[in-house]
Amino acid sequence: MSNDLQIAQKAQLKPIVEIAKKLNIDENQLSMYGKYIAKLDVNSIKDKGNKAKLILVTAMHPTPAGEGKTTISVGLADGLQYIGKKAMIALREPSLGPVFGIKGGATGGGLSQVLPMENINLHFTGDLHAITAANNLLAAMIDNHIQQGNQLQIDPREVTWHRCLDVNDRQLRQIISGLGGNKNGVPRQDSFVITAASQIMATFCLSSTLEDLKQNLSNLVIGKTFNGEFVTAGQLNAAGAMTVLLKDAFAPNLVQTIEGTPCLMHGGPFANIAHGCNSIIATKTAMNLADYVVTEAGFGADLGAEKFIDIKCRKADIFPNAVVIVATIRALKYHGGAKEYNVENLDSLKEGTKNLIAHVQRVKAAYNIPVVVALNKFYMDTEAEIDLLKAVMLENNIPCEISNAYVEGGKGAQNLAQTVLNIIEENSSPKPQYAYDLNIGLKAKIETLAKKIYGADNVVYTANSNNIINDLEERGFGNLPICVAKTQYSFSDDAKKLNCPKGFEITVKNLELSSGAGFVVVYTGDIIAMPGLPKVPAANNINIDENGNTIGLF
Repeated sequence: MSNDLQIAQKAQLKPIVEIAKKLNIDENQLSMYGKYIAKLDVNSIKDKGNKAKLILVTAMHPTPAGEGKTTISVGLADGLQYIGKKAMIALREPSLGPVFGIKGGATGGGLSQVLPMENINLHFTGDLHAITAANNLLAAMIDNHIQQGNQLQIDPREVTWHRCLDVNDRQLRQIISGLGGNKNGVPRQDSFVITAASQIMATFCLSSTLEDLKQNLSNLVIGKTFNGEFVTAGQLNAAGAMTVLLKDAFAPNLVQTIEGTPCLMHGGPFANIAHGCNSIIATKTAMNLADYVVTEAGFGADLGAEKFIDIKCRKADIFPNAVVIVATIRALKYHGGAKEYNVENLDSLKEGTKNLIAHVQRVKAAYNIPVVVALNKFYMDTEAEIDLLKAVMLENNIPCEISNAYVEGGKGAQNLAQTVLNIIEENSSPKPQYAYDLNIGLKAKIETLAKKIYGADNVVYTANSNNIINDLEERGFGNLPICVAKTQYSFSDDAKKLNCPKGFEITVKNLELSSGAGFVVVYTGDIIAMPGLPKVPAANNINIDENGNTIGLF
């Protein structure tokens, strides 16, 4: 079978104006980026009060094999369209870091892809570059202010603002900047994060209008004065210029699937560091344009679904009608201890279902939302393995449907789509329920997630994290939601603790106020905000031929 890039290159795309017409969007409401991509003027979209039913796609814990969450998201939307429903997708944009690193792109796979996949995975409409520029403009203004007399009395040792770059580059995690004498600035310790983990990305995705974005950017805390007072981007008069840089990027990007299902791709925060879902403005716009909207939250449900509901839904005043948790036979065997997951192993498969069941049960218990398991079928899955998984799901009263969207597109996901529709009928007017109350304090929120969502016995705090928690609560930030930065591979904060570990502790090492986005980032385990490239990066295999065609892109 052809690889994803070859399938995408052979696909017959429709002009994006035709896709827009499906949504009753006129060409003058679009800003064209070539023939197949457009920015959408959301101000011209009539607000219908978010009429669509919202379907969240998340997953069990990922493995090196990959689970295909985006493939299922695209396939489910195509499946809904295949059975006659007006559906849309709202997805995150890819970061160049994973594209050239180890994870790959974020447009799905096989016949279940968003197109044009090359453009989307490589620069797209420049949104991430705009976010990078706005972030680094603020960094430059901070250091310039210090250099030019420092009227605000910013303590260079207490600057907490990170520069960013949309590339995996471990060399930039800790640096010294401003070397070379008086003309080159004030020397200080500095650091970079990847753009997808930046506070600008989080703020961008959780803002509802340009004016809201500008105010949220003004609220960004960049450090402290010599007297220990917080300093904001607003005090540096930076928010206006930053908003100008983000103005065009703030319009969602309209693209299409191979089968012509409309898709809004916008924003791209990582889920193991940030909140892992696309922008509020894209999701709510899609909900005003379609009857069913499929959206996605990154990595396992303990990160993706939790942050989507406790952060994004709370902020946007939306709530999903159903949750789809993606699983693969390979991932289940991996979590069950199998060393080789491409051969039949019923014992490891059954053991690994503990990971999947825990995700389902904890989502249902915390949020009272119906859950469907979507088995992303691979060619090496055996009948015996599929039958075993179905039997285990039946024993636990968990709806489970096979998706063959990778090979068959929407047709291969029609049964999954129908099962999701049936469940939505039973939950047509969901009552929002969250994992924690905002007013219980930072430690209580951390411990609630650790025990209710992760299954931990206890939370351990370093002296540094205790000091930061006390400081944030004294300054009035204790009632914000939390965004836990944790390994995506385990319920614990140790990537090696697979399946459904018991008897573990979560260690909180650091916290960071993301005042523009309106949450507190809680760093656990060994999580870092600037990934490094693997020993053999994907970039090694990406090239261009003599005709200008991209090759080696997944």
